[in-house]
Amino acid sequence: MQQIDFYLRGDSITLDRLLKATGLAPSGGQARQLVVEGRVQVDGRDELRKTAQIRAGQVVALTGTRIRVLAGPEPEAST
Repeated sequence: MQQIDFYLRGDSITLDRLLKATGLAPSGGQARQLVVEGRVQVDGRDELRKTAQIRAGQVVALTGTRIRVLAGPEPEAST
């Protein structure tokens, strides 16, 4: 299973925007369709609300991919 770490810039992000931001959906419309079809889980439960607020500490799953939502800016890569 692929895992993606997503770093929040604010307090939360809507589920459809998260799917688009991580590249799991190429557009907002397709992200919303994935949610409506019941293909997305949040913390192990089916989520049918396209604009559910996702916060740090939550895990979103879709078709073999898990997104860990983390607080704060993405750490800079060290050289």
